[in-house]
Amino acid sequence: MMSTQGAYYIPHKATWPIAATIGLMTSLAGFANYLNGNAAGSTFMLVGLSIFIIMIGGWFTLQATESETGMYNKGVGISYRMAMMWFIFSEIMFFAVFFGTLWYTRNLSVDWLASIGDGPGRSSGMLWPSFESVWPTNGPGDIGGEFEPMGAFGLPLLNTLILLTSGVTCTWAHHGLIEKNRSQLIKGLAATVTLGFLFVAFQALEYQEAYHEMGLTLGSGIYGSTFFMLTGFHGFHVCVGAIILTVVLFRSSKGHFTPENHFAFEAAAWYWHFVDVVWLGLFIFVYMM
Repeated sequence: MMSTQGAYYIPHKATWPIAATIGLMTSLAGFANYLNGNAAGSTFMLVGLSIFIIMIGGWFTLQATESETGMYNKGVGISYRMAMMWFIFSEIMFFAVFFGTLWYTRNLSVDWLASIGDGPGRSSGMLWPSFESVWPTNGPGDIGGEFEPMGAFGLPLLNTLILLTSGVTCTWAHHGLIEKNRSQLIKGLAATVTLGFLFVAFQALEYQEAYHEMGLTLGSGIYGSTFFMLTGFHGFHVCVGAIILTVVLFRSSKGHFTPENHFAFEAAAWYWHFVDVVWLGLFIFVYMM
């Protein structure tokens, strides 16, 4: 094992960041062409996604090799943890924008549009007659069509219990790692990954029910837009977190991680608890209120 006492590891020149850039740009270009009806758009999206997946596999493998061969010291570990904290902070700001949009719409803009009335310089009666300050709203003049709001009980409540349980199993796995109980670590991670993908499956089922049985779509006014943007982005984060935990589970089964050296597990656990907390906010402010 390589000694890193008194040294700070500097990674060698890597091509993976370049591959990541190419993959993302190709995917975005393909998506833009797909939206504009270009037949080649879907092909470019798949090519870009394939490049990005290969990049993730290669870069993560390189990082795991460096970690397991003792190239990282305490200073590198602190740098990684600081970087992860800043990343989670940026994610908090990301979701804060969507929660802020929801709050502004429900508490300010809808009331303002309903109260501007008729008369000189006032246009609500001309643009959208009989518009009322109610939530959820499908927009002026029923532009979003008739729909049924998504209730808090049923699939959303079940998904809440699933995510909360996954947070418990993730913590249980962490305790197994600290206590050098490899079996507990693997069982806890396997349960967390299973619950994560189960959440995604139920979220897809909820969307299907919303579209086909409740008339609730992305075009159902501002309510539909905020509902699908908030829950959709969160669902994407859960999917990413479950994939990351799957990688951690695979590494754990190979004997990776020790009580002293397990940043990859810590980072995945922090991320997973973050998506748990965000979901609690979604459940309260999107589904219940």
